[in-house]
Amino acid sequence: MFAKGQTVIQLFEKLAPKHYAVPDDKIGLQLGTLQKEIKKILVALDVTDEVVDEAIRTGADLIIAHHAIIFRPLAHLQTDTPAGRLYEKLIKNDIAVYIAHTNLDVAEGGINDLMAEALGLKDLVPLDEVHTEKLSKLVVFVPESHHEKVLQALFQAGAGWIGDYSHCSFNIPGTGTFMPREGTKPFLGERGKLERADEVRVETIVPAGIQRAAVQAMLKAHPYEEVAYDLYPMDLKGRTFGLGRAGKLPEPLTLRELVAAAKEAFDVPMVRVVGDLDRTVRKAAVLGGSGGRYVRGAMFAGADVLVTGDIDYHTAHDALAAGMCLIDVGHNVEKIMKRAVADYMNRALAEKKYETVAAASEPSTEPFQFL
Repeated sequence: MFAKGQTVIQLFEKLAPKHYAVPDDKIGLQLGTLQKEIKKILVALDVTDEVVDEAIRTGADLIIAHHAIIFRPLAHLQTDTPAGRLYEKLIKNDIAVYIAHTNLDVAEGGINDLMAEALGLKDLVPLDEVHTEKLSKLVVFVPESHHEKVLQALFQAGAGWIGDYSHCSFNIPGTGTFMPREGTKPFLGERGKLERADEVRVETIVPAGIQRAAVQAMLKAHPYEEVAYDLYPMDLKGRTFGLGRAGKLPEPLTLRELVAAAKEAFDVPMVRVVGDLDRTVRKAAVLGGSGGRYVRGAMFAGADVLVTGDIDYHTAHDALAAGMCLIDVGHNVEKIMKRAVADYMNRALAEKKYETVAAASEPSTEPFQFL
């Protein structure tokens, strides 16, 4: 059985939820429909003519890409322009295009984590906070016979995390009362008679992103046909997500050695470098895409060097004057997401027993030639 388009995106958004994106970012379905079966997904950095031809050739129904194909509202759709011809080709071949941009940058396991992992960075922190998870307290009353079952269902759904501690809950035994009325099928007691039951009040923490799944898991594990539970908003902050990462290198390197490591890790033939190549660097920051605005954030994070793309002339001078090293690996370094997202989707689809498959796009979308 093949997954429907909406199901594919629901699985993908467990990796990169839409609410992680910065305001006004152009994400989501940009062309086509998700109201169809998806046999094959093509994961691409950019949607170019070569990528669309690849999708047609390989039978892909959906392209998940990082960079948007529609940046601003269309005043017209003329098929004698490069963009118009691209849209026409996609529409005629019934290929949908879904965009995940800053939400994939921010996500755990997204582009910035992949870049940090490629360089072996440890003890990661974001450079620019974008989203702080909202937390709720879930309180549910469970008969003692099903206490452990409901508790484990909540934990498996992702509830119960406080910082780096998992399986956090508070459990209070007590007595519950209820009277089953006409038309009920009570798990305990008889219709028309007041029942007193030994129950446990379970309290645990639920992040907003998994609240629906946690409640559904709890209801499925609970034996009562009418479950008494409450959700309370909390002032306690959850995890913080953001753009970029800063972390410690596995061992101190010279800037020259880190340049060589970055070229190999990101499969780039050439980089631009700012700073003394013989300087020792111990902490590095990474940011996929254009990172010029995040040099100061990298410095505040204690990084000796920022590895990113699209550094402009004046930003390079400012960094040099401030004693900050830069390695410009180019915007196209974000291609690191292709294989990782395809692998994630294949695991998620296989777990649900779908025959839909994902593949990483092969054509290079690097617009520059290095001579």
